[in-house]
Amino acid sequence: MSKLEIIIKREYLRRVSKKSFLLLTFLMPILMVAMVFIPLWLSSIKGDDVHNIAVIDNTGKYAALFQDTENYRFVQSEKSLEDYRNSDNKEIYAFLSITDDLLQNPTAATLYSEKQIPGELSRLINQVISKELEEEKMASFNIPNLKEIIKESKINFDVQTIKWGTDGKESKSSSMVASITGMVFTLLIYMFIMIYGGMVMQGVMEEKTNRIVEVIISSVRPFDLMMGKIIGICFVGLTQLFLWGILTTALLFGSQLIFGGGISPDMVTVNGMAQQGTNVSANMMNNPEIFEIINTINFVQLGIFFVLFFIGGYLLYASLFAAIGSSVDSQEDTQQFMMPITVLMIFALYAGIYSMENPDGPLAFWCSLIPLTSPIVMMIRLPFDVPYWQLALSIALLYGTAIGITWLSAKIYRVGILMYGKKPDIKELIKWIKYK
Repeated sequence: MSKLEIIIKREYLRRVSKKSFLLLTFLMPILMVAMVFIPLWLSSIKGDDVHNIAVIDNTGKYAALFQDTENYRFVQSEKSLEDYRNSDNKEIYAFLSITDDLLQNPTAATLYSEKQIPGELSRLINQVISKELEEEKMASFNIPNLKEIIKESKINFDVQTIKWGTDGKESKSSSMVASITGMVFTLLIYMFIMIYGGMVMQGVMEEKTNRIVEVIISSVRPFDLMMGKIIGICFVGLTQLFLWGILTTALLFGSQLIFGGGISPDMVTVNGMAQQGTNVSANMMNNPEIFEIINTINFVQLGIFFVLFFIGGYLLYASLFAAIGSSVDSQEDTQQFMMPITVLMIFALYAGIYSMENPDGPLAFWCSLIPLTSPIVMMIRLPFDVPYWQLALSIALLYGTAIGITWLSAKIYRVGILMYGKKPDIKELIKWIKYK
């Protein structure tokens, strides 16, 4: 077994045997599944508190419109707002004061409370008043049956999207499902590069601070030590990713068997969304065509390219992290070097997010080719069937740049790993690169 293989094995076994790795590996899928199903369950639980809302309507037109709900009871009142303010009665939660015709003066309605007004209450009042004002406005046009005409003229149109297969077979597709799939893989690459790249830097700094590296360097070349650490931690990340995939799939399948069909649209309706009449989650979970849409995504291809872009992106950034860790003596000194990398990673993430709406646009195209951003942005584009020549060019540029960055980082690493007590700047790092 070569020295490089020994270092890779040491880094891999040392990290996968840690309790933190085991806990994170087995708990994260549970947390991810819980984030999906627990909010659905919690949203079905109704509160026991019923708040009294006093409606002080000087016009006499609007108070009767408000109907009691599970959380709010509307009380028509003849008292003034000052009477309530000076009273010790705390049974009234909020006061709705209407002083004028709202169609003529929209600012004549005000909601008062000693506490912050919940969004649910504001939306409820806005909805009731808006509906009444809309009817008043339509009645002012004096057009017979105008309300029925407008109601019949409203059409919700959703164009059907069909994807052709190479064999000519047609199947339904969805840009939303493709975007969500790409975003999940994008976030995974972003998270793993940051976590495991930072782990490389932390490991290099620990060995340098503890002076262990001086002993290791006496029998191992600096390049082998750096690459052994980078490759070993890369295997740790791939192992964790593989286990996450298996566990998450098993948990989602088990949850579907337990909850399947028992999740109604009412359970997945968020109050704010319900007021607007939208319920994307419920429609997806109760729509049998969603599985046909998911099947249009080539997950095998997506998984293969995910691994390729993850390895290339990780190699590029991990070598930079290793160079930074070798050139400083403390965590505080890493900030000047980490800031540009962090900003670049955040830019790549935002570029990926904005590319969801136009996966073939200039932003998505160029950022998926530039090696420093391509691992993140390309994952957004992959579910939208990127041409193979773009994939091949992106991978070639990524791995070519990664090899070049690794070579430069190795030159910094071999000098910096034995440097103590000196905080280098960019000029100093360039000198290290030029050393022979």
